[in-house]
Amino acid sequence: MIEKETIQPGQKVLFLLGLCCGDCAQKIEAQVNRIGGVKTATLDFVSQKLTIEASDSRNLPSIVRQASQIARDIEPAIEISYTNKKPVESDKSADIRKWVHRFSLGAGAALFITGTLFDFEQPIGFIVFLISYLLVGGEVVLRALKNISKGQVFDENFLMSVATIGAFAIGEYPEGVAVMLFYQVGEAFQRLAVNRSRKSISALMDIRPDFANLKVGNEIRKVTPEEVGIGDFIVVKPGEKIPLDGRIIEGVSALDTSALTGESLPRDVEPGNEVLSGSINKNGVLTIEVSKEFGESTISRILDLVQNASSKKAPTENFITKFARYYTPIVTFAALALAVIPPLVIPGAIFSDWIYRALAFLVVSCPCALVISIPLSFFGGIGGASKNGILVKGSNYLEALNNVDTIVFDKTGTLTKGIFKVTSIVGANNWGNQELLSYAAHAESFSNHPIALSIQKEYGQEIDSQRLTDQEEIPGLGIKVKIDGKTVLAGNGKLMDSEHITWTPANALGSIVYLAVDGQFAGHIVISDELKPDSKTAIADLKKLGVNQTAMLTGDSKAVGEAIAEEIGLDSVYTELLPHQKVEQLEYLDKNRKGKGKLVFVGDGINDAPVLARADIGIAMGALGSDAAIEAADVVLMTDEPSKIVSAIRVARKTRAIVWQNIIFAMGVKIIVLILAAGGMATMWEAVFGDVGVTVIAILNAMRAMKTIQ
Repeated sequence: MIEKETIQPGQKVLFLLGLCCGDCAQKIEAQVNRIGGVKTATLDFVSQKLTIEASDSRNLPSIVRQASQIARDIEPAIEISYTNKKPVESDKSADIRKWVHRFSLGAGAALFITGTLFDFEQPIGFIVFLISYLLVGGEVVLRALKNISKGQVFDENFLMSVATIGAFAIGEYPEGVAVMLFYQVGEAFQRLAVNRSRKSISALMDIRPDFANLKVGNEIRKVTPEEVGIGDFIVVKPGEKIPLDGRIIEGVSALDTSALTGESLPRDVEPGNEVLSGSINKNGVLTIEVSKEFGESTISRILDLVQNASSKKAPTENFITKFARYYTPIVTFAALALAVIPPLVIPGAIFSDWIYRALAFLVVSCPCALVISIPLSFFGGIGGASKNGILVKGSNYLEALNNVDTIVFDKTGTLTKGIFKVTSIVGANNWGNQELLSYAAHAESFSNHPIALSIQKEYGQEIDSQRLTDQEEIPGLGIKVKIDGKTVLAGNGKLMDSEHITWTPANALGSIVYLAVDGQFAGHIVISDELKPDSKTAIADLKKLGVNQTAMLTGDSKAVGEAIAEEIGLDSVYTELLPHQKVEQLEYLDKNRKGKGKLVFVGDGINDAPVLARADIGIAMGALGSDAAIEAADVVLMTDEPSKIVSAIRVARKTRAIVWQNIIFAMGVKIIVLILAAGGMATMWEAVFGDVGVTVIAILNAMRAMKTIQ
């Protein structure tokens, strides 16, 4: 019997280095998506990264070959690589092409100036301007012809070629050359602006360590972080980045964690402390035992999250993509109608006049300003947020943060520190506080529960295990144990009732452990979880930002939950919930809320993963949060401060404002110039500004999204 091979999906990433045309990027993405066997293909214009997901991994080599050919056909100047670094040989050939291009432009510009100043007789004037035109715009015309032969008609090369050749056809030689020259200069500025933004965004993410000092015996070797394994020892000198997550074995220092968390204050560390990769060692020499391989370390995960964020496009980006697909052909046919219909209909109208208007109309119609600046704005916003210690997994989530209506919080570790502390010890029936604490610490010594650990910490002395016998855990109630031969009960009120103890309920906020010794009530200990210092201000700021409803879900008691909710100003609280009940409660809140905005859940524990996944936007507290919560969340806060949620919404709103500024500015200028061109009041000079000039301004505006918001 022949076993069928199971079909495994596969993924491949290509880098299209040198990709500077936003319109071309969209065409490449669309055509690669049409290849047989491709599940999804996403081309991120900013990082120049083409991610291909195939239904069957065996088809990937063939798909990659076809995708590479499509990319080269549409944009011949690009380099295709499997890493984001250019090979040295391609750098040399790129330099040669760059200098040839610059020489052609310079010679063409010189001939244009000569022809304009000396006003040559015909046909000499025509020859001078024609040679100038070929030097300046020959490559644009060749690209247009090549694209037309492959069925790609409506692009900027086609529009510029038709407009400038048309200018020559009606005898406007100087204007034809001037428009092409201005277009090429504008394109150079555009490439400069795009590359500058790419470098700025990369600089925000320049937290990848380049090496690790691996300690082997008494020798220290400089190796790549990928060569270091779990349990190895590394040495980090002052000024160096910590390359992998681990625990300090030797040394005391202060760490700059600003690249990870956005916090400006250094963090003091000593032996026994856990440290995260990407932190910068400020002063002392540290010896660290590695706890995670590089691929699993904090730094690697952050880079992966941010670099893959652009694959999840925002609705505005998807709209612009569709808009550009239909806009250019419509405008081209409108220009053709403008050139042909009025001279046939309007008495005394001259063909050359209307053709000139149509050509100016064509020049301004290219949608590059939107196609390039919108993805740049979103990626800049994601980069700016990451610099602030906020990782957003996609521009769709960044856009969704603008419409938050309801925020639901977990309590422990989210609004509170999750660090339990003994706040009160009350003895009864002649029991002293210290004696009561000693019995409680010994009784709870078998447990790793946070409440048990807090009692042991408060006791602060060695537990004498020889005093303990017959330990029995009673699920949901507490512990029964013999200490020095006496039967000790430690647990909740239900345990006291089940053992028929006469006890007095405590009127205190927090988790209460009641104790009884040999059937007599001995007193109680109160353990409380402290509120985070910025929880109250975070809730107040969220309400100022327009969040209608704030709620808290907790497994804690009703008294504790309601007291915390009242103290920090929450609208509602739901207590004594088991993990699966949190999901049910979230669904209930979702169905019964009045607003039409997004519902956000904020949590940090492993039991929060299902709720994070169920919410419209899941936000995980990442610094101390579990891997499962970070995996399930859409936004990860690198610090445990609720106020970072406020910063995330502000970054989202700033990014949206920039996106809409670019849309309104670009479309506004284009519509005005289109109307002026159709009315004969705009020359090709204004038309080129309406295309290239507007694009450069929109790109420069998009770069503002990278600035962080505190």
